[in-house]
Amino acid sequence: MDQRPPRMGTAMGQAELDEIRARAYKLWEEAGQPNGRIDEFWFQAEQQLNEERIRRELKTPDTL
Repeated sequence: MDQRPPRMGTAMGQAELDEIRARAYKLWEEAGQPNGRIDEFWFQAEQQLNEERIRRELKTPDTL
């Protein structure tokens, strides 16, 4: 799997990119390592991580 992220319009920190890359790689492996679908797995990983982040933020004591 190509480890380069797709082109993005927003700036991200290296830690966030690494987290997305690791999740995308895991999703790609679970899907049987198909060729030519890096964008699909990258965006799926990005969406999953954003949703997890939102759920964590909603559970913080500041918002209870």
